[in-house]
Amino acid sequence: MIPRRPVSGDRAGFLYCPPYRVQGISIGGEHTVVQVPELDVVFDLGSAPRFAISATVAAISHGHMDHVGGIPYWFSQRNFQKMPEGRLVCPKPLAGPLQRMMEQWVDVEQQRTPFQIDGMSPGDEIDLKPSVFLKAIQMSHAVPALGYVALERRSKLRPELVGQSQQALKERRLAGETITYDMQIPLVAYTGDTDMHPGLLCDEFVKAPLILTECTFFDEEHRDRARIGRHLHMRDLAGLLEAWEARDVVLLHVSRRTPLEAAKAALRDLVGEAQAKRVHFLMDHRANRARWDEQRESAVDA
Repeated sequence: MIPRRPVSGDRAGFLYCPPYRVQGISIGGEHTVVQVPELDVVFDLGSAPRFAISATVAAISHGHMDHVGGIPYWFSQRNFQKMPEGRLVCPKPLAGPLQRMMEQWVDVEQQRTPFQIDGMSPGDEIDLKPSVFLKAIQMSHAVPALGYVALERRSKLRPELVGQSQQALKERRLAGETITYDMQIPLVAYTGDTDMHPGLLCDEFVKAPLILTECTFFDEEHRDRARIGRHLHMRDLAGLLEAWEARDVVLLHVSRRTPLEAAKAALRDLVGEAQAKRVHFLMDHRANRARWDEQRESAVDA
């Protein structure tokens, strides 16, 4: 079943990458906030539009204002709407400053807003829902930065036991034998703002079927700007597309310096039509609406 598009006055971008919805606003240097409702998580809070308030976990990639400016409002609105206290995770060096920021709001508002802020180091994990957890991945930006991958824990029968009867498996269990092994299946990966870094090529990113990635610069003349600002350039993305197995790659943080149509054309010329079909621009409202209409029609025909 195809989900409905969100009703929003914020001109939020929306994509349906089955089984996940991706909705948010991301413009380089202005604000980034991207929610995946099925995982109950919002990545970054450069602002806090209505759709972001419903996520019970906010994963902050780094401390630049266009990624953290909506944090006080996010906590405040969850409290105002009588939702459970939200939990925010961020790079460990950022946790203390954000906690102090929230404390300062007590004097401004003359009331205390409940909040939970936890610093994370690369490799740290938190649970999102039963059997699904979020893992922090080291990234490289102008300030301490993390990417995140949502993974599912699954237990699988050991390969050498496949085909044995239920009675035989039961007997092995009763004898104290471990008949399963644990797997971690990547679901969705988020880069945040980053330069090229080995974290982008870790197994969790390579295997994720859906990747939300920044790509700020597309003009050949802006490659130096990308390096200075510690951002990804289109040519970096071309290499990543070769490594990533993702069916869908959603581009965020595109600079207003490059019109979307020009960015799409440049990427298509660089990586070819087949690779470009995997790539979607979150803020390309017209193309994403047409894609959703096709998905809806296909579901009806089926």
